[in-house]
Amino acid sequence: MRITTLSVSQLSLTIAFYPSTSVSGRRPIGECPLTPSSSTRAAPPTDNPTFIPSPSPRGIMGDVVQMHFSTPDYVIFALLLVASTCIGLFYALSGGRQRTTQEFLLADRSMSCLPVSLSLLATFQSAVAILGVPSEIYTYGTQYWFLGVSYFLGLLVPAHVFIPVFYRLRLTSAYEYLELRFNKTVRIMGTVTFIFQMVIYMGVVLYAPALALNAVTGFDLWGAVLAMGLVCTLYTTLGGLKAVIWTDVFQTIVMFAGQLAVIIVGAHQAGGMGEVWRKAINGSRIASLDLNPDPTERHTFWTLGVGGVFLMLALYGVNQAQVQRYLSSRTEREAVMSCYVVFPCQQVVLCLGCLMGLVMFARYGEDSPLDKGYQSGNLNVPSGLQMVLYFVMDVFRDLPGLPGLFVACLFSGALSTISSAFNSLATVTMEDLIKPYWPAMTEAKATLLSKGLAFAYGLVCLAMAYTASHMGSVLQAALSIFGMVGGPLLGLFCLGMFFPWANSTGAIVGLVAGLVMAFWIGIGHFVSRMAVPTTLPPIINSTAMPLPSNMTTAVMTTESDQVHVCLSRPTGVQALYNLSYLWYSAHNSTTVVIVGLIVSLLTGPMKEKDLTPGTVYPVLGNLLFFLPECYREILYCVTPLPQKVGLSHPKEEEKTEETEREKDEDEETATPQPSCRLAHTLQETAL
Repeated sequence: MRITTLSVSQLSLTIAFYPSTSVSGRRPIGECPLTPSSSTRAAPPTDNPTFIPSPSPRGIMGDVVQMHFSTPDYVIFALLLVASTCIGLFYALSGGRQRTTQEFLLADRSMSCLPVSLSLLATFQSAVAILGVPSEIYTYGTQYWFLGVSYFLGLLVPAHVFIPVFYRLRLTSAYEYLELRFNKTVRIMGTVTFIFQMVIYMGVVLYAPALALNAVTGFDLWGAVLAMGLVCTLYTTLGGLKAVIWTDVFQTIVMFAGQLAVIIVGAHQAGGMGEVWRKAINGSRIASLDLNPDPTERHTFWTLGVGGVFLMLALYGVNQAQVQRYLSSRTEREAVMSCYVVFPCQQVVLCLGCLMGLVMFARYGEDSPLDKGYQSGNLNVPSGLQMVLYFVMDVFRDLPGLPGLFVACLFSGALSTISSAFNSLATVTMEDLIKPYWPAMTEAKATLLSKGLAFAYGLVCLAMAYTASHMGSVLQAALSIFGMVGGPLLGLFCLGMFFPWANSTGAIVGLVAGLVMAFWIGIGHFVSRMAVPTTLPPIINSTAMPLPSNMTTAVMTTESDQVHVCLSRPTGVQALYNLSYLWYSAHNSTTVVIVGLIVSLLTGPMKEKDLTPGTVYPVLGNLLFFLPECYREILYCVTPLPQKVGLSHPKEEEKTEETEREKDEDEETATPQPSCRLAHTLQETAL
């Protein structure tokens, strides 16, 4: 049996399934899920936490690898922290010196396309994603690569739907939109939900890679956690969003360099990329297109290519950390172009992870070093992550400094993620929970308080990292909460932006229903996984702590020579619990929209005159273009009212209102007609 912990950026979920010996980890329908396989091996003893395997032939596992860092490795790691701190100090002492909330929280809306796009890429490219993707490819093959298909719509929709709406409203917090569209209650509910989500996430994303590195190399655990947490808190508090974005740029370069170094050196030692590809084909690690429509299958083209779209929308469409970067752009065009630039970068990152996994397979084949006996005594670390770190240390064993480069790559992912969390949390707390109740606060006090909030969230992150170290198996439920929240928040924004008749009551009930559905499925899955019959063989190389990531799979394997239990395919509610993790965002967001629309229609749909101009995008009118215009207007507007003001910059609204008044005067004697023309609702972004 294989029990796999799936952690995906806003979707950290734990899925238990029963694969066959096929590469993709899926078994044919009707096949006994736990059929004994000739490939199963007895696990080596792990009573001794310092157990190191004996030397073996180079072609299988390589010689014994001494798991430790040299002085050059520590120097490179220290340079990463020093450089990040210097960037924060530079922006604290230059320019406007972070004296206004506009500069501290939005970089004075002065950022260009390239740094914003690289920051978008780095924000959710966490350290565990760097380790998890190669582990996934090594274990199951390249099926995961089809996630790249979802990047098309996952970035195109934010570029042409969400960014124009948010940017033209001149927002600071994404949740300001919810008050403009619904009311203050909906705004506060969205803000509190986001804070709850990010506070849980940021501590674990700091602690998890340090724990994995400590398990493999003996790298000081709390030294790494404290160094990263304090440095990140320092440059985020001093330099504001400008420092966060430019350190993201620097850290993205370090991430690319570390992964490329591993691929180049590993491929050279394996005999070249041609040999790597040949071994991957012979080992059945090059996956074909799987069009199985079963939503309970973990990875198919539909789960990756379609379900992944909703995951990307939750990340790049409505998440405050990303919206804040769009709003920091100099112009709307720059913000839109950043989405286009990040698309090839995402593909490159995905390809690097896949190539690293294939190189790892070419080096070890089916003979994993963990099966040979190397494994930390710390069972809180997924064996898949240990495998990748072992591979890196093995490849770089005769190259001092390069292990340090990969460690810098690893922690660059962690730094970029938690710094974005600090800044976005400080922004929503200031803009959504403090300013509305103290509107007379001076700019100097507001800026100082924003810096204090960023510093406070840094300390909260360290506290959460400490808490994570004591949570044990309970941590997987905490991590799942992060993924449960992303889908309902996406549904809430879609409800307001695409359905003009949705009212505030429908939004509140829909959000609550989406969260209840998400927690029900998540907890149900957790309980059902824990209720596996005790007659099953004990779990070996398992973990009690799945690690968080936006696009990460941490693998836990159970292998036994004799398994005689055959479990049937889940049905009914149990099948819902086994829904592929990539469909969770789609399922939960759809729940919010459907419930919200039903409640809105029952309680009285919102009238067009009550809508704030610029808060609705005419998606229904565009999708149903084949209907007669009169029907599209009825579907879109519900109530015939005077022509709606188009989305525009607030400074242009007065001119628009004057034009409307003049038009009304000229048509006083005309017969009133439904006039909510779709063409006037939103001006398309021109590229």
